[in-house]
Amino acid sequence: MKPQRQLPLLFIFFFITTTAAAAAPPQQFREAPEFYNSAECPSIENTHELICSDEAVHAAMTLDSAYIRGSMAAILSILQHSSCPQNIIFHFVASASADASHLRATILASFPYLKFEVYRFDDSSVSGLISTSIRSALDCPLNYARSYLANILPLCVRKVVYLDSDLVLVDDIAKLSETPLGEDHILAAPEYCNANFTSYFTPTFWSNPSLSLTFADRKACYFNTGVMVIDLDRWRNGDYTRKIEEWMELQKRMRIYELGSLPPFLLVFAGNIAPVDHKWNQHGLGGDNFRGLCRDLHPGPVSLLHWSGKGKPWARLDANRPCPLDALWAPYDLLKPPFSFDS
Repeated sequence: MKPQRQLPLLFIFFFITTTAAAAAPPQQFREAPEFYNSAECPSIENTHELICSDEAVHAAMTLDSAYIRGSMAAILSILQHSSCPQNIIFHFVASASADASHLRATILASFPYLKFEVYRFDDSSVSGLISTSIRSALDCPLNYARSYLANILPLCVRKVVYLDSDLVLVDDIAKLSETPLGEDHILAAPEYCNANFTSYFTPTFWSNPSLSLTFADRKACYFNTGVMVIDLDRWRNGDYTRKIEEWMELQKRMRIYELGSLPPFLLVFAGNIAPVDHKWNQHGLGGDNFRGLCRDLHPGPVSLLHWSGKGKPWARLDANRPCPLDALWAPYDLLKPPFSFDS
């Protein structure tokens, strides 16, 4: 009889640990307190009325299982610092391949009073246009959903505040929503004209006169697309989704940038956006796109903290290697510790 071959102990250990990790329970979150309007807030009776109301604040965010913990913290921070939290409607965009019913149930469990809608984003509409970037997380089709908000949200939604999932507000979102867009601007965002704008595009782009002349008549500056106020009516009328797609199609033919969904926005809008005070996007707290090292706040007041970059506060806290500013995110973390799941 042929003797049985024994598995190496290292393999057995690896199998046990990876199986245990795969069987780990999904994240569960605490219920957040309910927040109420102040006396001067306009009265909007129900969610259906709120969806099309110009008096409501419309906040759009993407929603997925990888960043759900960040999304929950962002929602809590928005409600906690709003003077009219009951007049905020959240428009969540989820991948068509995601379990939307589970995502909806997760939101409802922590925010049973929240006014929100979940929209399905067809990944296939953009996946063929995506080129690989310097960080794989940036290549997720859902990162490009912000370019399709005008198509995804109801036509009666005329203006929206788009927010990434790795941020918290410490000021009233209504102030950001009320940013004036002037007579013809499509969007508003904080601009950073001290950043090296040329670094967002390749030498191939800058050496081609027909491409580099894109910015000839504009004072183009970097802006972060994780915090934007967007006039959806103007976006629709100008077919700006198609303009962004045209640059993505060119990128597939010749490499003109390296950084995911940001450069097409810069190509279309840089130098033509309404200004927003820098306090509304204290960005870069996640470090760079490679190592995610700790960073300090930019000088000046703070209304919004944004952990853009590779390092996310929840991951660093879980690893017991937090950056000092991650302590500012922690109070909004609704994650239940594992020992309390059954309580």
